[in-house]
Amino acid sequence: PTAAHNESPAHNADPWRNMRPPRSDAMRSSVTTARFSGGVRVSADGDWLLGARQVASPNHDARPVADDISLLVIHAISLPPERFSGPAVTQLFTNRLDPAGHPYFAALAGVRVSAHLFIRRRGELIQFVPFSARAWHAGASHWQGRDRCNDFSIGIELEGSDHRPFTAAQMRRLRQVVAALQSAFPQITRERVVGHSDIAPGRKTDPGPWFDWDQLWRDR
Repeated sequence: PTAAHNESPAHNADPWRNMRPPRSDAMRSSVTTARFSGGVRVSADGDWLLGARQVASPNHDARPVADDISLLVIHAISLPPERFSGPAVTQLFTNRLDPAGHPYFAALAGVRVSAHLFIRRRGELIQFVPFSARAWHAGASHWQGRDRCNDFSIGIELEGSDHRPFTAAQMRRLRQVVAALQSAFPQITRERVVGHSDIAPGRKTDPGPWFDWDQLWRDR
């Protein structure tokens, strides 16, 4: 991910407090009635993915238009690069990464980033930011005539890299999550599920050449 902000926001004791603007009746109805396979579904208030472990990130703010959630961006991350299963990604998204913990981490000192969701190699699902809030995942970005994709998107980080396939457990979980989000947020059509490289071409390459888009949409 790329830093969307360099400044550190003022932190409340509860970073999610006051970050839940009212939703439209149509969207609330859509969210309330949705049911999904695999035990993955969006909560009635539209903020949470049921079944995900919640870890609060302070790196978010309010969307300019609360109900404008119309893009899903898929990323890949590993910290240090090509190393999986450690705590570094969670520490980065919660501003607890020790810059001295690894030579690579020094360049991340002061970086403030997050994603709404993180899917680990074994399929574990973690949510850092409620969907009604703007997570800082896209950085400088553009999609179909609009800049600042953070304003209107949901960001999903997959634990991975450009150099190896994602696991079957990750892809199975991602398929469930995408189906749940599309049902809850109907503006996220198939054509509006994209990679970070699609909204920041030349700057970003993730989710990379090993990401299997055909597998994501198989039988859909």
